[in-house]
Amino acid sequence: MISTLSIVIPSYNEGRTIHLILDRIKNVILVGDAGKEIIIVDDCSTDDTGRVVAEYMAANPSMVIRCYKHEVNRGKGAAIRTGIGKATGDYLIIQDADLEYDPREYNNLLQPVVDGFADVVYGSRFSGGNAHRILFFWHTVGNYFLTFFSNMCTNLNLTDMEACYKLFNTKILQSLSLQENRFGFEPEVTAKISRVPNIRLYEVGISYYGRTYEEGKKIRWKDGVRAVYCIVKYGLLRI
Repeated sequence: MISTLSIVIPSYNEGRTIHLILDRIKNVILVGDAGKEIIIVDDCSTDDTGRVVAEYMAANPSMVIRCYKHEVNRGKGAAIRTGIGKATGDYLIIQDADLEYDPREYNNLLQPVVDGFADVVYGSRFSGGNAHRILFFWHTVGNYFLTFFSNMCTNLNLTDMEACYKLFNTKILQSLSLQENRFGFEPEVTAKISRVPNIRLYEVGISYYGRTYEEGKKIRWKDGVRAVYCIVKYGLLRI
């Protein structure tokens, strides 16, 4: 039984979309009528993200929303780590502040937990029959490579290690010593969660409504290089 789901939203210059994603989260009814705790971490945005969030909180006093701000830009991984430290729910999911992932699919990830099978559930953009926007060929190749390399080092058989949607038992996640500040969070947390004794990790298909760079996508080729470094550092060198 899950009483509360913590939803961690790392945000950097997402003033155009963050209120829309909050609306979608508000409208989701979680399995078992679980409560929602929304934790927004504003990573020193230079747009109006802070104002939009403050106005949304004032207009929706019944929602449990807490917002924290980094005084300097530290990166997505650092924002996620801040959110993890503030979470009080039984389980925690990571939600980007843009519209690439659909909160209506939270229950898809929660179901293996509710059924008593899983401690951690990863979403996969590459399995199942869910909607998937067609965008960048080389990004897909990169994702396949990073997932394959990560699986070699963790002995997992994930299909999408880099997907945003990851659902964790909060206490297990908080017990990990996470260090990465940017997009290296994904391979680091995967490597470290794979070493938790008797961890039960599942994967479910999710939709993906990707953005172009003109629409605000932030990940760059350098982040792919860092991901390889993190797989080696936290995975390969620990074998």
